[in-house]
Amino acid sequence: MLVRQIDDAVLDRIKARAKANGRSAEAEVRDILERAVREPVERRSLRSLIGAGASPTSFKSTEEIVAYVRALRDEGGD
Repeated sequence: MLVRQIDDAVLDRIKARAKANGRSAEAEVRDILERAVREPVERRSLRSLIGAGASPTSFKSTEEIVAYVRALRDEGGD
Protein backbone atom coordinates (compact mmCIF):
# COMPACT_ATOMS: atom_id res chain seq x y z
CA MET A 1 0.00 0.00 0.00
CA LEU A 2 1.23 3.45 -0.86
CA VAL A 3 -0.18 6.56 0.77
CA ARG A 4 0.50 9.85 -0.98
CA GLN A 5 0.15 13.47 0.06
CA ILE A 6 0.59 13.00 3.81
CA ASP A 7 0.94 16.36 5.49
CA ASP A 8 4.46 16.93 6.82
CA ALA A 9 3.13 17.67 10.30
CA VAL A 10 1.26 14.34 10.35
CA LEU A 11 4.35 12.49 9.20
CA ASP A 12 6.42 14.20 11.91
CA ARG A 13 3.89 13.11 14.56
CA ILE A 14 3.92 9.53 13.26
CA LYS A 15 7.72 9.47 13.38
CA ALA A 16 7.69 10.87 16.93
CA ARG A 17 5.16 8.24 18.04
CA ALA A 18 7.22 5.52 16.38
CA LYS A 19 10.36 6.65 18.17
CA ALA A 20 8.54 6.81 21.52
CA ASN A 21 7.22 3.28 20.94
CA GLY A 22 10.57 1.93 19.77
CA ARG A 23 9.50 0.95 16.29
CA SER A 24 9.74 2.09 12.69
CA ALA A 25 7.32 4.63 11.21
CA GLU A 26 5.93 1.83 9.02
CA ALA A 27 5.25 -0.35 12.07
CA GLU A 28 3.66 2.61 13.82
CA VAL A 29 1.29 3.22 10.91
CA ARG A 30 0.35 -0.48 10.87
CA ASP A 31 -0.45 -0.28 14.59
CA ILE A 32 -2.51 2.89 14.11
CA LEU A 33 -4.51 1.28 11.29
CA GLU A 34 -5.05 -1.96 13.20
CA ARG A 35 -6.30 -0.09 16.25
CA ALA A 36 -8.56 2.12 14.13
CA VAL A 37 -10.44 -0.80 12.61
CA ARG A 38 -10.56 -2.80 15.83
CA GLU A 39 -11.86 -0.04 18.07
CA PRO A 40 -15.66 0.08 18.44
CA VAL A 41 -17.27 3.33 17.29
CA GLU A 42 -18.67 3.99 20.77
CA ARG A 43 -15.17 4.15 22.24
CA ARG A 44 -13.90 6.77 19.82
CA SER A 45 -13.72 10.37 20.88
CA LEU A 46 -16.14 12.89 19.44
CA ARG A 47 -13.21 14.59 17.72
CA SER A 48 -12.23 11.39 15.90
CA LEU A 49 -15.84 10.72 14.92
CA ILE A 50 -16.19 14.17 13.42
CA GLY A 51 -12.93 13.61 11.55
CA ALA A 52 -14.33 10.38 10.15
CA GLY A 53 -16.53 12.08 7.64
CA ALA A 54 -17.67 15.60 8.33
CA SER A 55 -16.17 18.95 9.00
CA PRO A 56 -16.91 20.32 12.48
CA THR A 57 -17.79 23.62 10.81
CA SER A 58 -20.55 21.92 8.82
CA PHE A 59 -22.66 21.41 11.97
CA LYS A 60 -25.10 24.15 12.81
CA SER A 61 -26.21 22.86 16.22
CA THR A 62 -25.47 20.40 18.98
CA GLU A 63 -28.44 18.36 17.80
CA GLU A 64 -26.79 17.88 14.40
CA ILE A 65 -23.61 16.66 16.08
CA VAL A 66 -25.57 14.23 18.25
CA ALA A 67 -27.48 12.91 15.22
CA TYR A 68 -24.22 12.45 13.34
CA VAL A 69 -22.61 10.54 16.21
CA ARG A 70 -25.68 8.32 16.59
CA ALA A 71 -25.65 7.55 12.87
CA LEU A 72 -21.99 6.56 13.06
CA ARG A 73 -22.69 4.39 16.08
CA ASP A 74 -25.55 2.66 14.28
CA GLU A 75 -23.36 2.02 11.23
CA GLY A 76 -20.87 0.20 13.47
CA GLY A 77 -23.45 -2.48 14.22
CA ASP A 78 -22.35 -2.82 17.85
